[in-house]
Amino acid sequence: MSLPLLVLVGPTAVGKTALSLELAHAVPLEIVSADSRLFYRGLDVGTAKPTPTERAAVPHHLVDICNPDETVTLGQYQQDAYRLIEAIYQRNRLPVLLGGTGQYVWAVVEGWGIPRVPPQSRLRAILESWPTSQLLHWLYRLDPAAAAAIDPHNPRRLVRALEVTLTAGVPISQLQQKHPPPYRTLILGLTCGRDTLYRRIDERVDRMIAGGLLDEIQWLRQAGYDRHLPALSGLGYRQLWPYVDGEQTLAEAVERIKFETHRFVRQQNNWFKRDDPRIVWLDIEAENDLVAAARQKIETFLENLHG
Repeated sequence: MSLPLLVLVGPTAVGKTALSLELAHAVPLEIVSADSRLFYRGLDVGTAKPTPTERAAVPHHLVDICNPDETVTLGQYQQDAYRLIEAIYQRNRLPVLLGGTGQYVWAVVEGWGIPRVPPQSRLRAILESWPTSQLLHWLYRLDPAAAAAIDPHNPRRLVRALEVTLTAGVPISQLQQKHPPPYRTLILGLTCGRDTLYRRIDERVDRMIAGGLLDEIQWLRQAGYDRHLPALSGLGYRQLWPYVDGEQTLAEAVERIKFETHRFVRQQNNWFKRDDPRIVWLDIEAENDLVAAARQKIETFLENLHG
């Protein structure tokens, strides 16, 4: 029997978390985060992390699972997400995969094959010294399918493909074959006009500044975390850290956060548009009652599943 999975996607600041908390009043559910920025302890204000009160009311998983100087691989995330979704089924609740990181969402929904090959530092250093043309030449020799699928101007991905292929002894394209999980999935997407979304982003950035984002960055700095850590390259942290270090004004830093978040949501929308036929879109401006509209979609989905 297929098991129901609700997925809630959409760009930053569109209101995904707020909707999920409202839905929890009517549908027994638990949330599995698909937002890579929520993994890190201590990154709360700048990630708009659900508050302790919200997480006490509705269980949230894969939040605060590592420190800022640690990493969570896509393969580890996928494995943990499947384990948690199964546990939620056992509690007779509806699992909700929620977030704006498309790569994490589709890795779970589509069952991406993710090579379990850890970084090979010596091999990677050699490959990174090669020009892109040489990387592409050897990838075409070893794995034509992967070479054809990878952006030839993305040396990081070319290096990783060669690293996996040479280490595993199997073409990375074979390891990446998809094995869809046994879920019947409803993917709800929240959307709105660009001007509205930009306004919501700007208001959220202002709330973050007023809510202690600068204090959070100061704490991270004093705790010894390097500003160049991948976890701290996220929106808000990357732009404000130079202000904390006296390299620019606060007004300049805040303006940069807003500008780069606008650009980021355009990238998010482009990612989700590629999967548009699978997504049931709800326009937060057009719906008179967004929660009621979402509940109706979910109820119909569950009725059809058991009908």
